[in-house]
Amino acid sequence: MINLLIGLAAGFFGGLVGLGGGVIMIPLMVGILKMSQHKAHGTSLVALVFTGISGAFTYTLNGSVDLLASLLLASTAIFTARAGARYGNALPDWKLKRYFGGLLILTSLLLLMKPYLYHVDEPATGWLKISVLLLTGILTGFLSGMMGVGGGTIMVPSMVLLTGFTQYAAQGSSLLAMVPVGIVGAFTHWRLGNVNTGILPGLIPGILLGTYLGGSLAHIMPEGALRVIFAAVLIWTGVKYLRTPKPLHEESITVEKKEKSS
Repeated sequence: MINLLIGLAAGFFGGLVGLGGGVIMIPLMVGILKMSQHKAHGTSLVALVFTGISGAFTYTLNGSVDLLASLLLASTAIFTARAGARYGNALPDWKLKRYFGGLLILTSLLLLMKPYLYHVDEPATGWLKISVLLLTGILTGFLSGMMGVGGGTIMVPSMVLLTGFTQYAAQGSSLLAMVPVGIVGAFTHWRLGNVNTGILPGLIPGILLGTYLGGSLAHIMPEGALRVIFAAVLIWTGVKYLRTPKPLHEESITVEKKEKSS
């Protein structure tokens, strides 16, 4: 039941604001299920594949998915997702937590900026538009693999600001692009031993239902107040992660290396 509720919360907020839900899932898995940061990231990516499928289907029903844009984003992201997963796996747990805290704060700031992302005077077109989407895919793929998130944090603002997509079309297209990217990142984490398969039977149904509900509500209700509350929670969680202490034994090793070098 706990796994189901975690998936429901992550899917609902992810579908509502156009994110994969990893920024909700990972803190809950670490805080409630006492999972390691690395394993939470890997397990989150597996679940995000289903978030992308459910969310993209819901947005497609409302005519808010650009298939070509999703393919362009995913075409480069699938290559960097593997590198991001391996890089994240190589980081110590405390450092990965600090990086994740920074991502949460960045996500919250971008969410608060959403009302101001509609005004684009000259959006990119033609080959410039294609280049923007390909470059966005490179960055978001690495971020997705490393942080265990879908990449909507970067994809959605980039598509709205630089290529003239509507907010809904950007959210729907980013959710579809998450599917192949999540598969590559999740497979890499699984081979590295960073996936807890035991919680997936409860997590995935919650995500599917939550994403459908959130994606449906995104088209019929104002999200302003909810977005502010959501951003506030992310900032609070992000600051908490940024304050993760460095283990004492690592500090002593660092001091010893400095003494030897001097």
